Amino acid sequence: MNKSIKGFPSDFLWGGATAANQLEGAFDADGKGLSSADMVAYIPKAERTNDHAIEISSERIEQILSGEFEARFPKREGIDFYHRYKEDIALFAEMGFKVFRLSINWARIFPNGDDAEPNEAGLQFYDDVFDELHKYGIEPLVTLAHYETPLGLTQKYNGWASRKVVEFFTNYAETVFTRYKAKVKHWITFNEINMMTLSPFTGGGVVIDRSENKLQTIYQALHHQFIASALATKLVHEIIPGSQMGCMLARMESYANTCNPEDVRLNQHENQLNLYFTDVHSLGEYPRYMERYFAENDIVIQKESGDDEILRKNTVDYVAFSYYMTLTVSTNPEGERAQGNLFGGVKNPYLKASEWGWQIDPIGLRIMLNTMYDRYRKPLFIVENGLGAYDKVEADGSIHDSYRIDYHRQHIIQMKEAILDGVELIGYTSWGPIDIVSMSTSEMSKRYGFIYVDLDDDGNGTLARSKKDSFDWYKKVIASNGEQL
Repeated sequence: MNKSIKGFPSDFLWGGATAANQLEGAFDADGKGLSSADMVAYIPKAERTNDHAIEISSERIEQILSGEFEARFPKREGIDFYHRYKEDIALFAEMGFKVFRLSINWARIFPNGDDAEPNEAGLQFYDDVFDELHKYGIEPLVTLAHYETPLGLTQKYNGWASRKVVEFFTNYAETVFTRYKAKVKHWITFNEINMMTLSPFTGGGVVIDRSENKLQTIYQALHHQFIASALATKLVHEIIPGSQMGCMLARMESYANTCNPEDVRLNQHENQLNLYFTDVHSLGEYPRYMERYFAENDIVIQKESGDDEILRKNTVDYVAFSYYMTLTVSTNPEGERAQGNLFGGVKNPYLKASEWGWQIDPIGLRIMLNTMYDRYRKPLFIVENGLGAYDKVEADGSIHDSYRIDYHRQHIIQMKEAILDGVELIGYTSWGPIDIVSMSTSEMSKRYGFIYVDLDDDGNGTLARSKKDSFDWYKKVIASNGEQL
């Protein structure tokens, strides 16, 4: 690996990351079909029973489609990247992006998921976006499925619960690989594939009330995604010479709350359940430790002939992940619980937390990078990391987000340390370089961007873009290859 003296390699990929359903808008434009994300409504904070309303029932889907359930659906609107992509990409280029992570909305290409022919208008849109990126020398990093399962597949097959969806996904993958083979070299199959265990509807368009055994359905759907990912990896290598396919995990590095061996063993177990996904993707087989978990939870993975060989022969080229926080686990039920995200754990007294209760742990990133590189010996890619916070617009229009700068600075310092430790880290795409709709809460007020978007939680605003203080800071970081922090 070509390293500079102080850490980052000269070809390090700096950039930002987004998802189509939080960014694009134009949910029904130019032949696009509905996706799972288009069913997620905004629930004002005062009306929420919890901080997340992303798991959707069969009844709710029918209420939405019939018009009986009236609400705002911010992910349908996004920030109108669909019509403003040239303006936004120009701002990314001004920051010096080397790479931009985006997703293709499957329902924009195959409106129902199982269509015989792709939607040309959808294909052309991404052609135009990729061309605009290349105009500025920005490499696209493309996620095939980022919480955007075509709703037609949910309605007809219960999403990834059905083996049939493997066929539809590989057809979709082959279509976009063939179309963009001269424009996209870096790919990811599934965003945060472990989301299936937390919200099956979000992770795979699975409506869990249609299942008699929740865990059986979840892990069977995951098997289908593993097979689809392996087949897509095989396809991309055949269609696009020199291409790279990665898997992607929401990495939840966890600590034992005490040195009590029971806490230590619980922590080991929690880490295994999180790393199970990348074990299958990277090592090409189900880990032995899952056999006991499956047996104790009455889970029997139904495999077709040849599935084990498909997984073994088509492992990923690199391991990508999101990293926002660490967790602390305890066997003591009396411990104070940590807040934030979809994940649990007890409060870590050594860490500060964001305004949404996410425990901020830069050193944990270094620990995690070393752990994963030791385990897989494959290149690693941080494809999501950032701070969701409330931003105040001053009278002169400026936004002084020193808190965001400090968050990224501390994490980049630890990235450098990990590289010096020997970790092969190929890139860093901060989450939401431009403000986008929150995945978990559908808010706009939970902002990650270096670029401010004039849009509030109720959908009011001009959508005008403006630079925060962090914009110029990140520009200097990229220009100096991580030396000026």
